[in-house]
Amino acid sequence: MEKFMTMEFLPELFVGSAGDIAAQILVYWGQFKMSVVVPFVFIFMYINLAMSIMMLIEKVYMAAVVSINKLIGGKPEKRYKCDPFEEDVELGSSVYPMVVIQVPMFNELEVYQLSIGAACRLSWPSDRIVIQVLDDSTDPVIKDLVLKECQSWQSKGVNVRYQVRDNRKGYKAGALKEGLKHPYAKECEYVVIFDADFQPEPDFLTRTIPFLHHNPQLGLVQARWKFVNSNDCLMTRMQEMTLDYHFKVEQESGSTSWAFFGFNGTAGVWRMAALDEAGGWQDRTTVEDMDLAVRASLKGWKFLYVGALMVKNELPSVFKAYRFQQHRWSCGPANLFRKMFYEIMKNKRVTFWKKVYLLYSFFFVRKIVAHVVTFTLYCVVIPLTVLIPEVRIPRWGVVYIPTVITLLNAVGTPRSFYLVVNWVLFENVMSLHRTRATLIGLFETQRSNEWVVTGKVGDASKAKTGTQQTQSRFKIGERIYKLELCLGIALFGCACYDLAYGDIHYYVFLYLQSITFMTVGFGYVGIHVPNS
Repeated sequence: MEKFMTMEFLPELFVGSAGDIAAQILVYWGQFKMSVVVPFVFIFMYINLAMSIMMLIEKVYMAAVVSINKLIGGKPEKRYKCDPFEEDVELGSSVYPMVVIQVPMFNELEVYQLSIGAACRLSWPSDRIVIQVLDDSTDPVIKDLVLKECQSWQSKGVNVRYQVRDNRKGYKAGALKEGLKHPYAKECEYVVIFDADFQPEPDFLTRTIPFLHHNPQLGLVQARWKFVNSNDCLMTRMQEMTLDYHFKVEQESGSTSWAFFGFNGTAGVWRMAALDEAGGWQDRTTVEDMDLAVRASLKGWKFLYVGALMVKNELPSVFKAYRFQQHRWSCGPANLFRKMFYEIMKNKRVTFWKKVYLLYSFFFVRKIVAHVVTFTLYCVVIPLTVLIPEVRIPRWGVVYIPTVITLLNAVGTPRSFYLVVNWVLFENVMSLHRTRATLIGLFETQRSNEWVVTGKVGDASKAKTGTQQTQSRFKIGERIYKLELCLGIALFGCACYDLAYGDIHYYVFLYLQSITFMTVGFGYVGIHVPNS
């Protein structure tokens, strides 16, 4: 009894039963693993495989539509009348409709001259066009420079209107909406939008307005983007691959099959009547362009994509700017899907199948599933199956379907086909942020309405010497991305475990993916402009 009272028996108890405790823990873990963990991973895996099949069907469908359209020669000029305007001595320039060009900008020091100059050089009768520079800049120096640039073009006889607001309510959507309230804008039949880094060719209006003029059912004509800095770095080359697919396949197939696609927010011409009937610009999401397009489509308006007409613009070449852009582009559509689901379902002006196309194909598969499955399958499920060998991913789900999807994406940019492996690995890294942004938008949590203007570099990178850029590139501490770095380390650990104990050789992919995550995590992606 004295021994028990002094607790001298405790060390002996633990020493004697240490092996039993460890064995019991292993038994409990084994039971929990087989009854909870393994079934959960199985279910999670099959959900991802189902999403992969959805993506495959969607991409094969779009590729088939585009291919058939090309085989039958279905060019926009053959599907829609687009005769040029004929000169009339008696009517003079009045045969041309009134057009307002809107150029929204916010502290665009690097590109304001390029964008204003390109808009002012558009070929159209001077008395039938208004160039509207919507300047929301907060930097007084930049505002003064933009004003002087506008005054310079005014002195040359160009009808340029410099418009400012006393607040930034609604960001870009608010600026565009405010710009259309001016009396001279209300007199215009068409409105054209060019973001601050876009440089249209002089014949842009003569190649787009005729489609709208001769086809009253058309509400929008969208041009393709051409990237002036795609060769700046590997990151811009991979962006080019992604966006080329978007324009050549997604926009083309939507225009061909349903006469609907998401407006890209720039390099497009709207019929003022379509814009007004849809309710005008709204700032309820960060994708005001897509919001307007969906609302106009629900009113019965059709859209046309003209892929042969390309407008020069700049890709984000600084990773931080690209990450902000992708957050907005992923969060906004998911948030819009949440807001418009019932509105689309209840609409009586479009067919049942167009509703299915909008809700399932356009929103659910392309704007939600595509982002989520890219991250969860390749960066979560595969590592989990390495640690939980009881779960095996079917070969068709981890090899065949991803290969077909990758090849279908890569055909949009043949010159970069040799970069397809780099593109896949980088897209998987970006899917981390896109998935996060998609969930934020879908559940309308924090940052769902965050708007950060994509930073432009313009000629700044060319103005810097190579020495400056090289020196700044090695200041690692200035640009470490912890989330990418942590995930890269985790994937590296899974790769090492698979190399030691696995038998499916996932470690080859996991090593490459972990290196890509860590490369991005240490900031060795894109260019680095000092003070960017």
